[in-house]
Amino acid sequence: MAASIELSLNNLPSDPLLLILSFLDFRDLISSSFVSRRLNELSSHNPLWKGLCLKHWLLTESDKMQRVRTWKELFKEFYADLGRYIDHYGTLKRAWDDLKRYLEQRCPRMIASLKEGAKEEELDGIEAQIGCKLPNDYRCSYRIHNGQKLVVPGLMGSMALSNHYRSEDLLDIETAAGGFQQRKGMRQCLPLTFCFHTGLSQYMALEGTEGRSRCEIFYHCPDQMAQDPSAIDMFITGSSFTEWFTSYVHNVVTGEYPIIRDQIFRYIHDKQCVATTGDITVSVSTSFLPELSSVHPPHFFFTYRIRIEMAKNALPENACQLDSRYWKITNANGNVEEVRGPGVVGEFPVMTPGKVHEYASCTTFSTTSEYMEGQYTFHRLKNKEEIFDVCIPRFHMVCPPFRESMVRSGSARDVSSSSFNEDNSSDTDDYDEGEFRGINMAAPGGRCPRHI
Repeated sequence: MAASIELSLNNLPSDPLLLILSFLDFRDLISSSFVSRRLNELSSHNPLWKGLCLKHWLLTESDKMQRVRTWKELFKEFYADLGRYIDHYGTLKRAWDDLKRYLEQRCPRMIASLKEGAKEEELDGIEAQIGCKLPNDYRCSYRIHNGQKLVVPGLMGSMALSNHYRSEDLLDIETAAGGFQQRKGMRQCLPLTFCFHTGLSQYMALEGTEGRSRCEIFYHCPDQMAQDPSAIDMFITGSSFTEWFTSYVHNVVTGEYPIIRDQIFRYIHDKQCVATTGDITVSVSTSFLPELSSVHPPHFFFTYRIRIEMAKNALPENACQLDSRYWKITNANGNVEEVRGPGVVGEFPVMTPGKVHEYASCTTFSTTSEYMEGQYTFHRLKNKEEIFDVCIPRFHMVCPPFRESMVRSGSARDVSSSSFNEDNSSDTDDYDEGEFRGINMAAPGGRCPRHI
């Protein structure tokens, strides 16, 4: 009879044990080090901690060489300083790194406006000052960068029309604390961004009060139909700081938000919203302007940016000029309005091979969504009798989620795009009369006309 072999950790080879340990998080790895002397030795294996340092602190070989530490020592060093943020740090640090890497190539002066990270005791002091706890992910981000200097352009995006300009700074913690709200309707709300031109801010709810959810981020919108000044509706932009910030960074670094004259413009481009007719391609991007919108009365303001491009390989004899435009506008109720007019924003662009023409215009409507489509009419430069139409792709404009004030409804009520679909098409009257002529980057703040 063969002799029985007693299995123990000491008899097992190291490689399979190290493979098993590589699936453990740092908490379990530390726990396993107390099981036996063998596991204690194996749990200190440098490659195990290298993976954890990369996962949680984004540390590289160069970081290790600069600090002259083992990977386990590096992990402990960072944990001693940032351990409370271990569930957030990797995500937020990667977002910051991606954003800075992208902006360094395209608008480096924005990088220069970023502040160094806040210290832990500074954040503790702010909590004591305002009497509210800051969310851990917010604190974590501010340990990396304490917002930015109050400059223009702002890190959190810009928007410009001929007589309206917005650019939002990411506030440092001290400035944000100075704007902490205790007034009825905005209790326990901390500003995250601020625009000098419009006074617009995005706020984060530090407590779940007055119908808001804790950590929710929003633009406040006074109810213009209520006599009580505390009746404030909300356009919701995020459910947490991490979601709000990382989704914004994603839109920037993927090119969803274009860089125009060293500024981040918050236009959303649907990649399917492109139409090509012959040699000419038309694409559209849109943006919602909360500062010019309201829930009560329902008034939703959008700007759209149109790019007209002629193919580089087009024949020179195909050069042409835009004569007129035609729009078909359909609101959420299915009501249709048709508009015709000369040129675009008062211009009649000439298109030659490789030429790009861009312009911005705007519209308002009283339902929570609408879509537009249409065509441009061109003539050939060599033969004015040769007239042809170029398709403008259908593009949708949908109001972001919003919540009505508790003062009006008695309880907070989330509203989706199916609400406020009253029959009111007056928001598209005289569509061609008020189009804005391009983009004026230095235009002061102010309310745009109601119609484009």
